[in-house]
Amino acid sequence: MTIQAYKRTKKINKQIKINIERRTVIVDDQLVYFKDVPIPSWIELSLIDVCNRKCVFCPKSDPSVAPDTHQKMNMKLIDKLTEELKRIKYKGSVVLCGYGEPMLHKDIYSICKKLAEASFVEIVTNGDTLTKEQIKKLYDSNVNKLLISLYDGPEQVSKFKKMVDSAQVPEDFVILRNRWFDEKEDYGLKLTNRAGTIKVGKQDNVKTFSHCFYPSYSVLIDWNGDVFLCSQDWQRRRTMGNIMLEDLFEIWIGKMISKYRKNLLNGKRCNSPCTECNAEGTVLGHKHADAWRKIYQLEK
Repeated sequence: MTIQAYKRTKKINKQIKINIERRTVIVDDQLVYFKDVPIPSWIELSLIDVCNRKCVFCPKSDPSVAPDTHQKMNMKLIDKLTEELKRIKYKGSVVLCGYGEPMLHKDIYSICKKLAEASFVEIVTNGDTLTKEQIKKLYDSNVNKLLISLYDGPEQVSKFKKMVDSAQVPEDFVILRNRWFDEKEDYGLKLTNRAGTIKVGKQDNVKTFSHCFYPSYSVLIDWNGDVFLCSQDWQRRRTMGNIMLEDLFEIWIGKMISKYRKNLLNGKRCNSPCTECNAEGTVLGHKHADAWRKIYQLEK
């Protein structure tokens, strides 16, 4: 990761910096083209629309904003996505996280095995339901990284380290993320307002002129196949398409996402949900952004 990118992240803790470095390898070092177009390198899947926690910095804390619908992704969608990722020779990561707790999906192991046929697979979980047997089963299901967010206190570190040791998986398979800090320390996160849905802690102001590279390298796919610009759009205000109705690649090069991508590459946050979003969108994806600028003939 570049020094300039670090400066853009402003106040972030050591763990977040390490995570950014790790993601940089996946995102910025995986610039792959299909039909002369740079394809995404980071695809987030929202497997299930429910979470067992209601963290104050997450929209799930407010049922009027992000209610638990308990809807979940089916294997038909996973099969279709996997085959398309194979077709476009995908080299990036599929991250199971999104708008809910992925470990609550009953088919989590089958989903991981299938996706692993075509991509690097990561899971982000609060770890509340995890056992050593589940950790081992996830590893055996070809998951590449298991990220566990610890919200209750530092005592969780020793608990999960023991669990990982007893699961007999490689030490680097699991990443423990400290999230037990209070509001003064931003809960251990780089806080964002989740496109205007959360007001907690000390946050950056929303800027109408601020570049964002998210649509240049990533998308989020919801449980029903709806495709969104990124995981900031918790109110699901702008659907780019649906992968059960058309191929992901066609959505990726479609008019809707291209409109947003061009505007954000020019620093214009002029369409919802971007008009209400304060997320720093230029930490990752510089190579993808440059590639799209050439295609659109935009100045840097």
